[in-house]
Amino acid sequence: MNATLLAVALSLVSAAAYAAAAVAQSRLAGRTDPATGVLRLLGRGAWWSAVGLNAAGALLHVAALNFGPLTLVQPLGALTLVVAVPLGARAAGRRVGRTEWRGTVLTLLGLGALLLTTGGSAPHQTLSLPEALGVGAATMAVVAGLGRPGARPGLRHAAASGITSGVASALTQTLTVAVTDHSGGPLFSWRLLTVALLVSAFAMGGLLLSQTAYRGGLGAPLAVVTLANPVAAAAIGLALLGERLQGGPVSLVLALLGTAAAVRGVVLLSRAQARNTDPAAPPEPPVPGDQVPSRVVIGSPRRADTAPPAGVPEPLPAPASG
Repeated sequence: MNATLLAVALSLVSAAAYAAAAVAQSRLAGRTDPATGVLRLLGRGAWWSAVGLNAAGALLHVAALNFGPLTLVQPLGALTLVVAVPLGARAAGRRVGRTEWRGTVLTLLGLGALLLTTGGSAPHQTLSLPEALGVGAATMAVVAGLGRPGARPGLRHAAASGITSGVASALTQTLTVAVTDHSGGPLFSWRLLTVALLVSAFAMGGLLLSQTAYRGGLGAPLAVVTLANPVAAAAIGLALLGERLQGGPVSLVLALLGTAAAVRGVVLLSRAQARNTDPAAPPEPPVPGDQVPSRVVIGSPRRADTAPPAGVPEPLPAPASG
């Protein structure tokens, strides 16, 4: 199996693990009192199952970054939403909605178009220490700008979360390729130590920023996080790691069309995810042809002691239908 197929396979399994973890966490949250402390959660097997699935997804993602470029691996992270659709519907005992099907098809078509345009060679270039420090400083400046008080704090925190997570993945690829490189260089160096510290800081920062972004709702912030992550990682890959799109101008047009389709699909899936996790959200309109039960109110006979007060006329009986 060549590097491209191996990177795609690892990314698919990683997305499935992340999706299963998300569904497990959602079910656990629905059965847990909001006042439950962290120590109580540590004693639940479902919580540890979700932690294990998240850890497995992260390890598989790191392995995929060792065999495929950022422009290939990072967009496949959107498959987490696609896989979570049937898993979440099955766990909730419902059918997959029309909006979810549309989002799934558009996301798959868009990712398929992107796969045709990305370079398939395994990554070999890594960020130098000045480049890693420059990326870290630029990321912190962008996050500081997005974190300023102002309008739409949820979307701005979501963008900051996606950017930091994408940068963390790009730095993780540098760390992974450098550690697995058999060129005889030192395994431990100031560069690798600095990159490892930046990976830890940005990964934790992305998690905290996403938690802040989701306070005002899930749909739009989830879409922004899912889209900002591959954009940030791909920008680093194209600008600093020598990654290129293959196929010339036609490939560029195909990549743009695929990106537009994937963006639309992710937005639809995020809206459906928010609707299914928010009990106050309006239900999805029924598909034409579905049987919709009518609301029939059956009144009970009036008792003698419940007659209307004096001065209030009795309601006229409904005319009998022929």
